[in-house]
Amino acid sequence: MEALSETLRGIAAQGPLGLFLDGQWRASTGDRTVDVIAPHSEERLLCYTEPSYADTEAAIAAARSAFDNGPWPQLSPQERSVVLKRVAEHLRARIPELAEAWTGQMGATIGFSKRASQHAPDLFDYYADLIATHAFVEPRVRPNGGRVHGVQEPVGVVGVVAAITPWNAPLVLLCYKVAAALAAGCTVVAKPSPETPIDAYVLAECISAAGVPDGVFNLLPAGREVGEQLIRHPHVDKVSFTGSTQARRSIGIACAERLARVGLELGGKSAAIVLEDADLAKVLPTLVPYSMPVAGQVCFSLTRVLLPAQRREEILQAYCAALSAVKLGDPFAADTGMGPLALGRQLERVQSYIAKGKAEGARLVMGGGRPAHLSRGFFVEPTVFAEVTPDMTIAREEIFGPVVSFIDYYDEADLIAKANASDYGLHGTIYSEDAECAYRIARRVRSGSHAINGMWVDISMPFGGFKHSGIGREGGIEGLHAFLETKTVYLS
Repeated sequence: MEALSETLRGIAAQGPLGLFLDGQWRASTGDRTVDVIAPHSEERLLCYTEPSYADTEAAIAAARSAFDNGPWPQLSPQERSVVLKRVAEHLRARIPELAEAWTGQMGATIGFSKRASQHAPDLFDYYADLIATHAFVEPRVRPNGGRVHGVQEPVGVVGVVAAITPWNAPLVLLCYKVAAALAAGCTVVAKPSPETPIDAYVLAECISAAGVPDGVFNLLPAGREVGEQLIRHPHVDKVSFTGSTQARRSIGIACAERLARVGLELGGKSAAIVLEDADLAKVLPTLVPYSMPVAGQVCFSLTRVLLPAQRREEILQAYCAALSAVKLGDPFAADTGMGPLALGRQLERVQSYIAKGKAEGARLVMGGGRPAHLSRGFFVEPTVFAEVTPDMTIAREEIFGPVVSFIDYYDEADLIAKANASDYGLHGTIYSEDAECAYRIARRVRSGSHAINGMWVDISMPFGGFKHSGIGREGGIEGLHAFLETKTVYLS
């Protein structure tokens, strides 16, 4: 944890800070403190003061002024590209501490954190390259021969993650929004989850070091009250939110009332579909890790496994044997395959779902309790239920923990009906030796993305969901379009 310790010392040296407003680090004027807890040890990593109402107003005012009067929206896309490339360089140089911050704050294994943290600079590089060649002005011709320019302009001040980002992938989810918004020429007020602010501090330092003008990026690590202030504020033009589906209603209503633009990346209950001809030697290498990535605390986790009834016991036995080999423990240890849940309240939530699964008649095949060898930390055993039916709570609701439901199907029609028997539609995968059949079924599953014989999420491709899994897309050119408005200019 040397890199993380150095980061924490740097934060502490700046005094009771916590806010990056208008290009400066500032102390909060609030009176409520937040402890950042390491979930594997339950030790305090950091204590900071949440922003006050006045602090939030100051952040919004800085972003509004930077958009209305500052240079950032007026720079050419090529000029913004150069600055975003510098942000990427600074982030890439700090991958070791960003990875340790991810592991220390929410318990992802250090190997995963090192790999996944690379997405942060990659996102800034991707959008820098994209805007350098993107046609923001498209000449068109009217039927009568008149000339028109279709112009794409920045949507305005984006309260990113209220602009709200959750605690499970704090840096990468923030960079999906910030990189695209800055590339479009927007200004940003970022509100990361109060439990995981350290990555965002480093991002702010990198943005400042890269020469992004004052007021373009503002940081408010905070809870729900600040989020409510951001989503309802008349000077915030767009709300880009990633988090639980439960929060969608209040955000949607608030944005609809004032006709604000909104993007919602929400929950999932993704299905892994194992067809009858699937080769388990090809299935298990991706099904095991992606059914419980980061202890199941990832929106696209493959938490429903749909399998042919006649192969149930064979597949269950092979899956559980592979899962049993995954070591549960200290996420900083190189040989650990699964760390803790991120929060004490998340542990209680997962335990309640396990109890519901038992009570509703699912067969507990593996796990279900606390690991006996770990006396501290928010750990729960990897848990597998079989003979789950689509109406059971554990099959319908997003648990956000290492709990997987195995659901039998009997023919293709039954399979598709059960795959779509969910309020969610985020992601999924299908395993088969018959590529044509796999593609046909993938097209019939109502999800924003679907993989065949593997598991991929690529930052250059759009990501988002159908149904209750969200509105809009992040990543790819669609992620840039989310922060642009279209203007039609008729030329004389």
